[in-house]
Amino acid sequence: MGNHVWDQKEFPDQIADLPNVIRPANLPKGTPGRGWAVTETGAGVPVAVLNMGGSLFFNQYHNPFEAAEDIIPKLRESANVVVLDFHAEATSEKIAMGRFLDGKASLVVGTHTHVQTADETVFPGGTAYITDVGMTGPHDSVIGVETESVIRKFLTQMPARFETAKGDIRLCAVCVDIDEATGRARSIERLCEPLAT
Repeated sequence: MGNHVWDQKEFPDQIADLPNVIRPANLPKGTPGRGWAVTETGAGVPVAVLNMGGSLFFNQYHNPFEAAEDIIPKLRESANVVVLDFHAEATSEKIAMGRFLDGKASLVVGTHTHVQTADETVFPGGTAYITDVGMTGPHDSVIGVETESVIRKFLTQMPARFETAKGDIRLCAVCVDIDEATGRARSIERLCEPLAT
C-alpha cells in the first residue's frame, strides 16, 4: 500500500482482517493495520516485508530513515531476508534510502511513480536496489489511466474523471537472487512482461 491506501472509506475497518496486506509503517501511531509482515517462501525461508512512505512531497509520513533504522533490526530477528517497498515521490529520497540500508536490507524497491527505472544494482553491502519497480497495468496509458482524459486535464486544468486504460497489460517486477543465510543479494534483474488478457 502507498499514499492511496485510505481512498476507500470502508478500508480502515477492513485492514485488520487482511493478513496479507500491509500499509506504510511510518504512519502515525494508532493508524489501522500493520507496516510489515514476516512470511515464508515455498521452501520455508522466512522473508520480512516492510512498507514505508517517503517524506518528500508527502506530509502524512514520519521520517522513513528513522523508522527503518528502528524496525529493520527487529525484523532481522525473525528473517535474514528483508525486503523494503519504499513508496516515495522523489528519486533522491529513494536512492538515499537504498544506500542508507545497504547491508541492512536484502532488497529496496521504489514504488509510486509507476514507470520502471533502468538502475537496478546490488550495492557493495549486498542490498539489491531499483528506484522504481514499475506498475502492473495497462502500458498504453498515462501511468495506467486513459490517455485522453489525462491530456484534457493538463490542457484545461479542469477536474477530470480518470478511468483505467484497457489492453496491453504488463507486469513489471524484479527477480532477485538472495543468499538466505546472510540476507545478501547476489543479483537483481528487472522484468516487464505482457500478461495474457
